[in-house]
Amino acid sequence: MAPPRKPKQSAIKSKASSSSSSELPAPFKLAPEKLKPLYSNLSKKHVYVAHVDSRPRDFKRKIFVVPVLMNVAVALLFALRMWYVAPWYLRVVTSTLGYANETTVRAADLSWRAGALLVLRRCFTFILDFSLAVFVWPWPIEFVFGPIMAKDARGTGSPVGWRWVIGFRDQEIYVRRSRSWDQALGDVTADAAEGAEGRERNVLWAHVREAMSPLLLQQKTGYLTMNADWDLDWSAMVHATTLVDTEIVPLDTFRSLVLLHHKQHGWLILELATSETPKEEERRRQVFAFRDALQALGKEDLFYRWIEIIQYETSQPGGFSTERQAEVAQKVRDLFKASGIDFDKFWKESVGTDTIDGL
Repeated sequence: MAPPRKPKQSAIKSKASSSSSSELPAPFKLAPEKLKPLYSNLSKKHVYVAHVDSRPRDFKRKIFVVPVLMNVAVALLFALRMWYVAPWYLRVVTSTLGYANETTVRAADLSWRAGALLVLRRCFTFILDFSLAVFVWPWPIEFVFGPIMAKDARGTGSPVGWRWVIGFRDQEIYVRRSRSWDQALGDVTADAAEGAEGRERNVLWAHVREAMSPLLLQQKTGYLTMNADWDLDWSAMVHATTLVDTEIVPLDTFRSLVLLHHKQHGWLILELATSETPKEEERRRQVFAFRDALQALGKEDLFYRWIEIIQYETSQPGGFSTERQAEVAQKVRDLFKASGIDFDKFWKESVGTDTIDGL
């Protein structure tokens, strides 16, 4: 009698994978294999969110210039401070070793008041330089080379390294990772009926929804989405961009992506449900593109007055008939004309669609 055949390893793996996937609640899914080059380099302790910033590259370049100039200024001021105070510290050290110089002081030669002032002055100098060395000097170092003190932040890269690799693009992938709030999360895939796990899932949902809010992502460019709950992972952004450049993963995968690690299931993605239809999303994009164009001209007040007119007229009793629509459209055109702007032409140039969408 022939011994029973052993099932193929791939079949076992496939069966285990499908059973593991079926055990997951609806919002969670196993992360696709094509994303493995990305999540294999991520920390299992954190939650990651990714989105695509579609603002013009020139705008992103201007935003990035601000931290560059700030860090250059900090480095120069620190170097100037060191050039000024380093010789003094050298003389203080040599004085303590028994080599008298202008910093050497004999307590018997000073009055009580003069001695106290001298001690306070030197203490202030020591505290000031210690604070600069510990809290300020790391700024330009981390901006260029990445975090050097926080062990949990190793491997996250740096802003300069990220820009050096990907440059400035019209379509940029931004990856953020959770900060300290994720330490309290347990098994977020457990049912809410089980108590604490349900509350922890609510915490996860609250932070993720806030981070991926369409309004937030429209109002802020990706570089400015860092806050007390989320930090940008520069290295992950480079990896994600490389996956898109090499056509391993399509860009749309990162438009709304949430990644987290589960001890039993491995890396998971959290699907974000949205109540907006594609048409509603496009309308929202048009509105914010129109607002940004008006802001660039210093005419942001026109945007809000336009919104007020549309909201007021559409809320009036009697419905928004064709005749009313024509009247409101003319009112909007007159409003913009009074400020020297041709509404039809400006909408077409800034949004790229027919004027009727704005009227």
